[in-house]
Amino acid sequence: IKMAGDSRFPDVDTDGSEKNEETEIVVNVGGVRQVFYGDNLNQYPETRLAELINCLSGGYDSIFSLCDDYDPGKREFYFDRDPDAFKCIIDVYYFGEIHMKKGICPICFKNEMEFWKVDLKFLDDCCKTHLSEKKEELEEIARRVQLILDDLGVDASESRWKRCQKYIWKFLEKPESSYPARVIAVLSFLFILISSIVMCVGTIPDLQVVDAEGNRMEHPTLDSIETACIGWFTMEYVLRLISSPNKLHFALSFMNIVDVLAILPFYVSLTLTHLGAKLMELSNVQQAVQALRIMRIARIFKLARHSSGLQTLTYALKRSFKELGLLLMYLAVGIFVFSALGYTMEQSHPETLFKSIPQSFWWAIITMTTVGYGDIYPKTTLGKLNAAISFLCGVIAIALPIHPIINNFVRYYNKQRVLETAAKHELELMELNSAEGKAASSKSELEDLARESKEGPFHSSRLKVSHSDTFIHLLSEEKHYRTRLQSCK
Repeated sequence: IKMAGDSRFPDVDTDGSEKNEETEIVVNVGGVRQVFYGDNLNQYPETRLAELINCLSGGYDSIFSLCDDYDPGKREFYFDRDPDAFKCIIDVYYFGEIHMKKGICPICFKNEMEFWKVDLKFLDDCCKTHLSEKKEELEEIARRVQLILDDLGVDASESRWKRCQKYIWKFLEKPESSYPARVIAVLSFLFILISSIVMCVGTIPDLQVVDAEGNRMEHPTLDSIETACIGWFTMEYVLRLISSPNKLHFALSFMNIVDVLAILPFYVSLTLTHLGAKLMELSNVQQAVQALRIMRIARIFKLARHSSGLQTLTYALKRSFKELGLLLMYLAVGIFVFSALGYTMEQSHPETLFKSIPQSFWWAIITMTTVGYGDIYPKTTLGKLNAAISFLCGVIAIALPIHPIINNFVRYYNKQRVLETAAKHELELMELNSAEGKAASSKSELEDLARESKEGPFHSSRLKVSHSDTFIHLLSEEKHYRTRLQSCK
């Protein structure tokens, strides 16, 4: 293998082994040439580059088991791998750690490290974070694709009731699955909107009526509309509960708890109205009914079920829990300090509005949040100066966590868009591969039929019979394949 008279390479010992500490090898990865020495590579003998040193004495079989090609004249090993990832991986031989450059896919980089037999423990912690995030994204994509495939698939071994449950669940939970499902989603949104409008309009005195006892109550027409909306909400919840794959998870879900709170006050009020008079005074029943009717506000949260933006905002607020806690802490400290200062500074004024420090809390809250109702205000010069400082501190305290919250919202929103696009792309690729397989199978069937037709007239009738269920099927698959290919492009 060694070129005669070439002083670049060390001599070989009589036993055929080289002086590993002085051995020099040239590695060509995707056109990028790199020279390595044995003293560096032998620090990590389990890696592929270190194995190249020992494979020279093992013959060509040993060499080509480790690389794609080898030039004995130049003593150069060739690898058809990613050169950018390789430049990062070889840092382990010089610095003992690896940093992944921006623009390299973390999953591809992990595969490259496995190929070069470099342990992931040498990857820096910041790069491991990117790798774990990418793994989570791929798992989420796989989960979404599997859910879509489960919705599309039909198991013949399942009972009719199970298949009906799946259909109802997809019909109510997946508006994008079909046109009727989208119609149902729009109807549900309209019922939520109408119910919220009725709740607000019912409080207008001019639209209320007076009962026999002289009490004001909602107009009967509004009550009828409210009853129709509650009937729709009840039917929707019951159908979703019956068709749910996991009843316990469904019942404990936040949005489903909101659904229960939206319809429960109606039935409790109805029960108290009809049966409460026998158990307690009518005035107490009416007070309880009015208190329960306030809970109807919860139905406005049902809109979040039909809005991905509201769901993203909710998630962003949950992820920004620390920032929100920091904001509340700043405000709490500022409220306590400025209310105490305001109370102290305003005591010298005979007509002071600051009667106590707890009462001053209200003034500090509306000042730091820039509301300023004007019911409590300072009258002394020092008090006004204290109010100006508290106002500025409140603006700064509120502005500090806004940027992280917006970043969390944008990051999660973009991530959801990427996951949805990736899941759709995976499904399109699966559909394309399926179309190619079916087209190839149908084409082979046609060739077999054509071959058999040449053997005699007996097979001509078979070809004629098979024309409708094979040839036309092939045309439709090819047409479908071209359509999907254009869509992907």
